[in-house]
Amino acid sequence: MDGSLLDPQGRVPDSFWPVLAELERRGIAFCPASGRQYANLRELMGERGADLVYIAENGSYVVQHGETLSTDPLPAAEVPVVVRRVRDLAAAGGDVGMVLCGQRAGYIERGDDAFAEHAHRHYARLEQVDDLTAVDDVVLKIAVFDFGSVEETTAPAFADVAERVRVVVSGQHWIDVMSPDADKGHALRRVQERLGVTPEQTMAFGDYLNDAGMLDAAAFSCAMDNAHPDVRARARYVVPANSRNGVVRTLAATLGVDLPA
Repeated sequence: MDGSLLDPQGRVPDSFWPVLAELERRGIAFCPASGRQYANLRELMGERGADLVYIAENGSYVVQHGETLSTDPLPAAEVPVVVRRVRDLAAAGGDVGMVLCGQRAGYIERGDDAFAEHAHRHYARLEQVDDLTAVDDVVLKIAVFDFGSVEETTAPAFADVAERVRVVVSGQHWIDVMSPDADKGHALRRVQERLGVTPEQTMAFGDYLNDAGMLDAAAFSCAMDNAHPDVRARARYVVPANSRNGVVRTLAATLGVDLPA
């Protein structure tokens, strides 16, 4: 979604909706896949998104018609380990925050406006709590935000944790700590099995490292022109950037339909 379908302001392009209607007319499933929260994705897609299958929280939560199709929770023993690691980074002067991503809501300890703005952008249901380790919810992942370059600074601090769980860079400022089984690619394969769709019947779009597994699950793997270099190298095709409406333009060209002027 971010960096792919959504425009640089984080909005679904108006030109997408007639393309979605054509996909539905032809019996082609459209599946939003994102590191975002399910509630946030439903809000973005509005009434037109009621019948879609959603791959949320970077593959750790898959939902259709409000029904949970699969979850891959973060192992409970790792939750306090990751929370303490982020607290230690902050105490050492790192400008970092985290969202504990539960099945019901997202939870934050850091409540200043600067961090909360970034958190609310991806989490429609967000609660501030005193202690993340005391939250009573199914923990799907912990998303860590670094106001600097997360790939250069925060991600290396989780190298030892990555021996037990999945640590994926999901954006310039975000990393996600998840179950070792959680991945957009694994989730997409489950959706394919449920819908009776093969990889040869699947087109996927991605721009960042958390999309790599999903691209592997689709014969028509498309990296956005603005994608991370490793993602571009992984995909079979490169399509226009999200700032140039690349997903919608590619889908329209594939379907042979004209976009509104």
